[in-house]
Amino acid sequence: MSIAGTQHPSTSNRLIDEKSPYLLQHAHNPVDWRPWGEQAFQKAAKEDKPVFLSIGYATCHWCHVMAHESFEDEAVARLLNEYFVAIKVDREERPDVDKIYMTVCQSLTGHGGWPLSVFMTPDGKPFFAGTYFPKSGRGNMPGFMDVLQQVAAIWEKDRSSIIQSSEAITQAIQPPQASGESVHFAAEQALEKGFSQLARAFDPNQGGFGTAPKFPTPHNLGFLLRWYRHNGDTLALEMVEKTLDAMRNGGIFDQVGFGFHRYSVDQHWLVPHFEKMLYDQALLAMAYTEAYQATKKERYARIAHEVFTYILRDMTSPQGGFYSAQDADSEGKEGRYYVWTPREVVKHLGEKSGGLFCGYFGITDTGNFEDHQSIPHIRMPLETFGARKGMDPVQLQDLLEKAREKLFQVRENRVAPLKDDKILTSWNGLMIAALAKAGQAFDNAAYTHAAKHAAGFVLDHLKARDGRLFRRFRNGHAAHAAYLDDYAFLVWGLIELYEATFEVGYLKSAVALNRHMIDIFWDHEGGGLFFTGKGNEQLITKSKDLYDGALPSGNSVAAMNFMRLSRLTGNVELETQAEKIVLTFARQVSEHPMGYTYFLQTLDFMVGPGQEVVVVGDTASKTTQDMIRSVRNRFLPNTVLLVRPLGTAGNELAALVPFVGPMVPIEGRPTAYVCEHYACKKPMRDVLQLQSALQ
Repeated sequence: MSIAGTQHPSTSNRLIDEKSPYLLQHAHNPVDWRPWGEQAFQKAAKEDKPVFLSIGYATCHWCHVMAHESFEDEAVARLLNEYFVAIKVDREERPDVDKIYMTVCQSLTGHGGWPLSVFMTPDGKPFFAGTYFPKSGRGNMPGFMDVLQQVAAIWEKDRSSIIQSSEAITQAIQPPQASGESVHFAAEQALEKGFSQLARAFDPNQGGFGTAPKFPTPHNLGFLLRWYRHNGDTLALEMVEKTLDAMRNGGIFDQVGFGFHRYSVDQHWLVPHFEKMLYDQALLAMAYTEAYQATKKERYARIAHEVFTYILRDMTSPQGGFYSAQDADSEGKEGRYYVWTPREVVKHLGEKSGGLFCGYFGITDTGNFEDHQSIPHIRMPLETFGARKGMDPVQLQDLLEKAREKLFQVRENRVAPLKDDKILTSWNGLMIAALAKAGQAFDNAAYTHAAKHAAGFVLDHLKARDGRLFRRFRNGHAAHAAYLDDYAFLVWGLIELYEATFEVGYLKSAVALNRHMIDIFWDHEGGGLFFTGKGNEQLITKSKDLYDGALPSGNSVAAMNFMRLSRLTGNVELETQAEKIVLTFARQVSEHPMGYTYFLQTLDFMVGPGQEVVVVGDTASKTTQDMIRSVRNRFLPNTVLLVRPLGTAGNELAALVPFVGPMVPIEGRPTAYVCEHYACKKPMRDVLQLQSALQ
């Protein structure tokens, strides 16, 4: 599928020189699109026109629909070009712009989503907003043509009402001023309340939380695993396992090619919105990895491996960075690439294998999707299905896996969904963290190598000479000063990568980037971190986010990074910085902690108990390796691990982390030092001793 699109190939607008796949999809529209920037707003002011802002992303289904219905239409283009200055924004490149105007849309309409459609004055102040508009009105939805005509008329005849409205809306979205009140915050109560809210929202039949549409939200599961470890509440673990199992069995998981789709439109995880996002793969892979560490159930390790198979096969650039997303649509239809009929399956697998595959994965003549097609999903345990067919489960599993591999090769010949091949610093940070965590948990050198390769790419291509980051890389070009999430997520990845490799350079990079992040984004008056800071464009307001939605917030991740780096390096000022973030957001977290489950993971880290483990000795020694595995094999989310090798590398670590300086091998043997609650235990040279201390 061509990124630039196929409409009006002989003409192009000002998006033609952009790098974003989303903007390039619109470069041949008859609409005179302009990228976000000063020139567009100057044109609006000079010509006395309102601005129409359209925000979306390359793999957005309804963005495609509105583009085809309206932006490729000559009549719509004439209206837009005559009465407006039209601006296109890729939300993944410019999340700062998207956050502000999405807040406006949600405030005005009570909902949000993409495509985001905003009308505003030439100075960027919004006065009307919505999401998808059909070209002509239908049902309760106004038509885009009608909206354009009405806005243009009001701009001409009643400008003062628009200006008044835009001023009021702009004022309403300004961040609240710090109250200066002293806030008492009971972390234990917030953790317990968060668990109780999740338990009430839990779907005991299908897993997950709430009803349709149902989103994975992996940080909910990460918090529940920590709550289970914190006080042994088995309900927390049951919620995690039910959700993880249901998602893997459902249509939200690509049963043929692996990887998770964005979300389920129904309560049963059956019918997904078919796009695949890099961040979902990273966060879900971490959830399955942690579930394996907590339960030792091999199925969770296998599911994590499947996710990484998809990422390393389909979403990794030759240079090591990770692509952003795959579209939901192909051949003009959402999900077309992923669905099957029994006839297709039997044609390629034969009657016996095809019949078994259809039976196990729910592929029927009536179908469960459009046009009598079926989304593969697992309806019953393999053992139950095998018993019904009189087959040994091991033989059945082997047959189904061979059938899956064959159908995957068949599917490779279909028209594939568009791949958004831009490389985002923040989402790469998440995948680096996921691979590095899995490299530790599964003792898998290939995952660690992939994380190193990606980190090398990001640090080489998305970091400026002054140490600051860029947001996006594509076609040899890095652009846009990075945002809070870019720093916080990449620091997270580098911390995990240090603990996967014990190469001190990664810890140094994490410390340096964390320092830059504080300098650029810290709010010295109100506490916490702004989403934008020094070097970012100054917009009509600044946002300071904490809500842990599809992605954990930059503030939540930064607070966790502060805690981990404090324990890894001995810098107690970072722990104080984390406490300031907690106090900044204490009131809103106390009211509805379920909305801040990654933040709750940071609270759990603070409450403890936590441990700092330092292993000193020859890293090639079996005892040293066994000590390292003793930590990695367990679910110890509040434990940090340092390894001080012998020689120069050990001295380099001691220069960065002074408290390891006095830690040396006792009697020349590998030695583990374990500290807890700011007190250190007696050095241990025996692996069993260390295992006992970790329990």
